[in-house]
Amino acid sequence: MKRRVAVAPLVMLPSGMPGHLDDPKSTAEQASYEAIQRVMEAVKGEENVIDLGPSAEQSSTRALVPIPARRSRELPDPEPPDREIRRGDVDPWGRSERVRSIARRIYDPLYRYWFRVQWEGIEHIPTESGALLVSNHAGAIPSDAPAIMHGIETQLGRPVYGLAEYLFRDLPAIGTLWSRAGGVTAHPDNAYRLLKEDQQLVLVFPEGAKGTGKLYKDRYRLARFGRGGFVEIAMRAGVPIIPIAVVGAEESMPILFKSKRLANLLGIPYAPITANMLMFGPLGGLAYLPAKFRIRVLEPIHFTAEPDQERYSRARVMDASEMIRGRIQEALYDMLRSRRSTWW
Repeated sequence: MKRRVAVAPLVMLPSGMPGHLDDPKSTAEQASYEAIQRVMEAVKGEENVIDLGPSAEQSSTRALVPIPARRSRELPDPEPPDREIRRGDVDPWGRSERVRSIARRIYDPLYRYWFRVQWEGIEHIPTESGALLVSNHAGAIPSDAPAIMHGIETQLGRPVYGLAEYLFRDLPAIGTLWSRAGGVTAHPDNAYRLLKEDQQLVLVFPEGAKGTGKLYKDRYRLARFGRGGFVEIAMRAGVPIIPIAVVGAEESMPILFKSKRLANLLGIPYAPITANMLMFGPLGGLAYLPAKFRIRVLEPIHFTAEPDQERYSRARVMDASEMIRGRIQEALYDMLRSRRSTWW
């Protein structure tokens, strides 16, 4: 049983104040008396409470812990679980299952009947643990990322988080929509947490803007995979890298040339002029050509070395990056050789 002790407010009397306030001797004393009375009235009914904990018979070692006084009104209910206090169904990464569900219904006809996506080797993607998916990237407005994410989510029932550059995330409306659909700012810390702590599937395009900005004449020639940071992230997170090769995105929105003047005016890395724009005008930037997509998932690459400095050396990371790039490039050439047509 806990004992509660009420501690009355301590009021300091002015120096020289007589012991009996009910019989003031002067005007100054009367004013001081009235001021003290007002203070006493203001704090009347207020008290600080000290919780002494169990009685001395129960425990003689517990320290006294002061707690704030409680008003007579009812205390608010405890905070609801995280899922309830978040806005809608948005997870900590900004992904909304409601938005994803709407996007799936809208995109599914495009996926099935326009791009007619054909998968190969999707069984290499784990159904539970984390993995880093690494793919080639192409198209003025990339169509490969939605195709990969949609296919995995519909066939395996797993969400896919795609890493996007800061520029893309800052675009009005598009950035927010991409975030709600599973896009995450491309940063090593974000990728590590998703892979290691959340055990999620993360999609990354090491070519970056160099891939999406390729001219049609350079199609399916992979650009440099940066400095291989994605390899180090996978090593540290202890997850496999799963290479993915995509054929069809280059033809869905081919870039014929780029305008440096327009890019400088808009403050973007490049301003593509696509065949779609020449055929359909400015709205051509939103209209994909009906190229058939073929997606091949290659065998996972596991890093089994012990976590030491040798494992993360720059040379080792770059070697692994080039090896993965080479596997994807080889798969692309093989798929192109066996492709009967771009459109069916």
